[in-house]
Amino acid sequence: MSPAATPDQTDGLDPRLLEEAADWAITLRYDDPDESLLKLFDRWLRQSAGHAAAWERAQEMFRPPDPVAAVIGKTVLRREGPSTSRRMLLRGLVLAGLAAPAGALALRDQPWRSWFADLRTGVGERRTLMLPDSTELALNTATAVNLTFSGAERRLRILEGEILVSTVPDPAARAFFVETPEGEVQTAGARFGLRCLTDARIRVSVFEQAVSVATARGAGATLQAGEQAEFTGDGIGESRPVEDRAALWRQGMLLAQDMRLAEVIEELSRYRHGLLRCDPAVAGLRVSGALSLTDTDSALELLAQTLPVRVVRRSGLWVTVTARS
Repeated sequence: MSPAATPDQTDGLDPRLLEEAADWAITLRYDDPDESLLKLFDRWLRQSAGHAAAWERAQEMFRPPDPVAAVIGKTVLRREGPSTSRRMLLRGLVLAGLAAPAGALALRDQPWRSWFADLRTGVGERRTLMLPDSTELALNTATAVNLTFSGAERRLRILEGEILVSTVPDPAARAFFVETPEGEVQTAGARFGLRCLTDARIRVSVFEQAVSVATARGAGATLQAGEQAEFTGDGIGESRPVEDRAALWRQGMLLAQDMRLAEVIEELSRYRHGLLRCDPAVAGLRVSGALSLTDTDSALELLAQTLPVRVVRRSGLWVTVTARS
């Protein structure tokens, strides 16, 4: 069992978050993480100021002032190799403040703005509320939004995540804007969804009426009801029919229609803490059916019952879907 963090070590930080931060520190330093793992870490880090504080503490513990501690850490790595016992020992050393040195991780996108957003949801949380103009706004998992309502305009700024907006015509004829880092969406009274994807892409899905999209560099397009498109700051992709599953997250469901298993697992991972990964050996399996986003464990079990896969849990936070042996 790993040594428990004592109060004077944590300085009021949540011990659970310190343990998670220790796991991440070890993984990112010694496991040669790929892009998908880095995205999972970024999602974990952005959850709250407490997560950031725990991560900073873990980083401090990886920079010990005593050179003897550095020797201890390096010796442990050489002797134990990439094993569970090495992980457990290093984890205990981190929590005890005696871990080996590691290069500081350069975080490209600091999440401070999201922590202090006007409206936000945590991982797995969904929230619906009424805005001052009677527009209904639904926030999906891990979403952060700022509001700016004035006599001249109605404006949201989405910092991360996904929203579903049901706007209403405004008596003062104010347009409704949703601002993103890549451009903005404008409407007078549409029902539409907007999701921040990876690689600086934004997806817009229109369910009623129409919206206008303007990118940061001046490209523009109009999307009608039943259309969706993705855009970046440089341009707008071709429109296509709205996916049937586009707004089902509102009901806590994921509708898979001949989706790759890797894509399904990536979607489920948005709604749970920790690491959820898909073994490349089974990534191409096709999935069709309805899965719960509210209870992702039951969704994983359903996949294990219907596909030649099994769910391997190394801890409460480390889950891999791999081939059934």
